[in-house]
Amino acid sequence: MNAVDPSLEAAPIADWRSYPISADLAGLSASSDSLDITWSDARVSPFHHQWLRDNCACSQCVYSVTREQLLEVVDVAAELSPQRTRIDEQGHLLIDWQDGHRSRFHPGWLRAHAYDEASRAERRAQRAQPRLWGAELAEQLPQFDYQTLLEDDSALLQWLLAVRDLGLTQVVAVPTTSGALQQLARRISFIRESNFGVLFDVQSKADADSNAYTAFNLPLHTDLPTRELQPGLQFLHCLVNDALGGESIFVDGFAIAAALHQEAPELFHVLCTTPVEFRNKSRTSDYRCLAPIIALDAQGLVSEVRMANFLRGPFDAPAERMPALYRAYRRFIAITREPRFRVQRRLQAGQLWCFDNRRTLHARSEFDPTSGARHFQGCYVDRDELLSRIHVLQR
Repeated sequence: MNAVDPSLEAAPIADWRSYPISADLAGLSASSDSLDITWSDARVSPFHHQWLRDNCACSQCVYSVTREQLLEVVDVAAELSPQRTRIDEQGHLLIDWQDGHRSRFHPGWLRAHAYDEASRAERRAQRAQPRLWGAELAEQLPQFDYQTLLEDDSALLQWLLAVRDLGLTQVVAVPTTSGALQQLARRISFIRESNFGVLFDVQSKADADSNAYTAFNLPLHTDLPTRELQPGLQFLHCLVNDALGGESIFVDGFAIAAALHQEAPELFHVLCTTPVEFRNKSRTSDYRCLAPIIALDAQGLVSEVRMANFLRGPFDAPAERMPALYRAYRRFIAITREPRFRVQRRLQAGQLWCFDNRRTLHARSEFDPTSGARHFQGCYVDRDELLSRIHVLQR
């Protein structure tokens, strides 16, 4: 076996993940601006020269400590092309560039990032998909043990995957002491602080700065729709719940959006394209955000629902669109009231909800504060932190 050129000894992968080899490099074919790779399963993937040079992972192009890129592609010639290409004995792609630079690509990494249509479709199919639910989830609600989640990373991963895919989970056997929630939330990442604090106490009080701190019926909503970025995860931990009433109600906002899209696509479009202002006002703060009720991601899929009628400002839309906006808004709320979509359950002391606040709408029925104590604690963790923790646990 020939010795590896010292200039190519750096890790050929520029991030922290591993890339299994699902197909070997079988052949190379050059064109004027790209290199076509034929794989051992007969798939053909074109890689443009600029793309290959831009993604070189050698120590000159990527800092090995942080695995972040040093190269800016504008610093190499736009018409740069390979002088020589070959497959080495380890199955890597080697490229000698016209300017003297040398690149080495791992076949697993190349396949994972190939952008021929078959490879892109393969990646789309492998992406996690939300599992839509309705009232049936009340009998299938995933439950996880608090202490196990603190001690076992594999159990932690299963819980986080359930939060990601379902958007609603319950944790049981939680100590009924103030702050126990904080220990669990930090198993994911740091807690997002808001004007309500790091941990907020949900109790009825006379000087309430939110309807959540009253005994009123609280209709279905997402928390903090008044922020540019709504909190991703919300935790609600029950310390005591002796009052009459106060049941928790949940609906899957993604399932509501899907139902609206199927039933009245024109109304779905209105809620995706018409910004609505939400406002959260108190004596010491004034938060406002203008955004659509249903947000779509880069692939056109529903990524967020933003709703809290008690925090909504007056609609501001062109006069000719106002009737359609009201039809869409009314229909969305009406669907959330259909029993087929609603999960209703009373949270007991020592239990907590963890749900995706940008997907799952939650509500609370009215309760009688004179009939017994009711004390929940809550906090927020951003969705990005959930996904990051999942990725690290998986790798």
